[in-house]
Amino acid sequence: MRLLLVHPGASWSVADVWRGVHDALQQAGAEVIEYNLCGRIEFAGQWLRLASKRNPGKPKPTAADTLYLACQGILERALRLNVDWVLIVSGTYIHPEALSLLRKAHVKTACILTETPYADEQEHFLAGLVDVVFTNERAAVPGFQAINPRTYYWQHAMDPHRHNEHGDTEEPVAAHDVVFVGTGFEERVAWLRAMDWDGIDLGLYGGWDILGSRNPLRRYVRGEIIDNKLTAALYRQARVGINLHRTSVGFGRGVAHITNAESMNPRCYELAACGRCFVTDWRAEVDDVFGDLPIVARTPAEMERLIRHYLAHEDERIRIGEQLPALVAGHTFDARIAQVLKVLEGT
Repeated sequence: MRLLLVHPGASWSVADVWRGVHDALQQAGAEVIEYNLCGRIEFAGQWLRLASKRNPGKPKPTAADTLYLACQGILERALRLNVDWVLIVSGTYIHPEALSLLRKAHVKTACILTETPYADEQEHFLAGLVDVVFTNERAAVPGFQAINPRTYYWQHAMDPHRHNEHGDTEEPVAAHDVVFVGTGFEERVAWLRAMDWDGIDLGLYGGWDILGSRNPLRRYVRGEIIDNKLTAALYRQARVGINLHRTSVGFGRGVAHITNAESMNPRCYELAACGRCFVTDWRAEVDDVFGDLPIVARTPAEMERLIRHYLAHEDERIRIGEQLPALVAGHTFDARIAQVLKVLEGT
């Protein structure tokens, strides 16, 4: 099968999903043609800004103009290379006109939606423009199937080459008592601030711009956005990891929050695969994957109690860490792509 694999357009987070999909497709024997949407967005923005400066009397280009220009080449490349499918990861930076043109040209399209349920309105719209939909939130599948009957659950995954207990060449990173890598959404800030970190070396990495200058968590921010390889190294070096699921719709203070999610985020799979004890807040899928392992906290106070317990009881912490990799061993990109290819081949 020959596929045009469209990059999400962002260079972090969901880009790791794209890389996992890309490598798994190649491993499965598919011919993969890359469409670098991230680079094309940057180039399109530069070109339009230059054109605008040279034509000061014309309307200034919008973000939609940039995305339209960046996506124009999808159809051309799909037709020129005679692909079987255009497979899009995320889709939030895809201009809808690009999908409409692909449909008019009878090019089959599928999208792995990675932002459910935080971008439902946009993703529901996209679902009506493609042939096949995969969504990362299992509770959302019925809603998408009402729009596109060919909707399937895309369960998150980990890359065993990157997320494992040893690491091929360990990166030089700090060894914290407790580590969290991710975006500092307001619910995460509130949760972590409600915990007493006295005597604990906490390392926070990622985008924490929402923290005010006097927020006590600011002293624990040790790095900005980092790649997945460094993230895995931090997990392996930490004594205890933290996972907190997102609820914010958008980024900022006072935003809306979702309440009906069931699926685990990628961080849970990655922490477990690295073989380090971690503590997570609750979602239904956590119970499905990890059973009755004592790693779930439903309140900040419970998470603090568990963390302090595991920091003080090394044997128990190590024993839990040793059990985790086997529980996620089957949750790989290779397994997810096998499902995707089965669907595409039958459609």
